[in-house]
Parts: sequence; structure tokens; C-alpha cells
Amino acid sequence: MNDALIVRRVLAGDVNAYALLVDTHGARLLGIISRHVPPDRAAEVAHETFVRAFEKLGTYRAESPFGHWLVRIGLRRCADFWREQARRRETVFSALGPETMDWIESIPSEAPAGGLEALAENTEAGTLLDWALGQLAPDDRVVLTMTHMDGQALSEVAELMGWSVAKVKVRSFRARRKLRQILGRLLDR
Repeated sequence: MNDALIVRRVLAGDVNAYALLVDTHGARLLGIISRHVPPDRAAEVAHETFVRAFEKLGTYRAESPFGHWLVRIGLRRCADFWREQARRRETVFSALGPETMDWIESIPSEAPAGGLEALAENTEAGTLLDWALGQLAPDDRVVLTMTHMDGQALSEVAELMGWSVAKVKVRSFRARRKLRQILGRLLDR
């Protein structure tokens, strides 16, 4: 049975049919969300996504695949997660720990030839990158993660975010520049 028929069944009163959509799309959604929030919070954000999707099921128009509609909701939930984290943020820099701080101080002024991906192979670098990404606006963090870490095409990111390709390019460029500034200020200390 296709997703549009299941949605119609749910909207007609067969709420138990929603479990079919959860079963069909749950693993993929959890995989996507786990790349945008901490792994220990991914299941919670995925659950919130399915709840929100159920609440908004009447707005699904079947103009695009249900999975894309669901992922857009999931990405918004990820952005909401980071907004909430930013509201609760205290002194994040001090939370990095002495090992990471020692590692930061030992970094040469120029990044190695492999760029951020080569740095991220190191545990401390991964912690630093997570921290730096956390300093960005939620949409900037999501765009950078999707385009540069997940390697998704700009057109796919645009479709999932509900943006134009031009907006994805601009947001990605500006987010990279902000990330460089954040890391530059950190390394200049």
C-alpha cells in the first residue's frame, strides 16, 4: 500500500494505520536525524517528528513523496532542538575539557591539507567541530551538515529544506564563513 493511501486511511479515522508509516520511514528518518543532533537525542527528536507529522497529517498534499515531507518536518525538529540548546547554553567553551583545550593550543595556525574532514578524524577535533557547529544558527548547522558532511546535492537539500537552490548556496557559503570565524577566534586565543 502506498503512503498516500495510508494517509487517507489515517485521516478517515483508522489511526492505527499510522504505525505503517512509522515502520516504513522510521529507520531512514532516525538515520537522518542522528546526523543532525547528538546520537543520544536522535530517537527523541525522531519521535517528536512523528508526533508533529501526525498532528499535521491533514496538510500533506501528496505533491511530493511522504518521506520528503516527513524529513522536512524532521529537519525543522532538529533546528528546534539546537535553538533550545542555545537558549540553555551557559559557558560552552569551558565545557570542552582540558584535553580538548590542550589540543586546541597545539594546533598549528593553518589547517592540514585535508581541511576539516582530516581534523574531524581526531576525537578532540570532532568534539571541537561539534562545539563550533553548535555556535551556528540551527539552519546554518543543518545546511553545513547536509552539504559538506553528508555530501548531499544542493538540489536535494533545497527540496528537503523547502528552499531554493540559490538560498542553499548562500546559506552554505555564509555558514562556512561563520564557522571559519568561530574556529579562527578559538585558535587565536
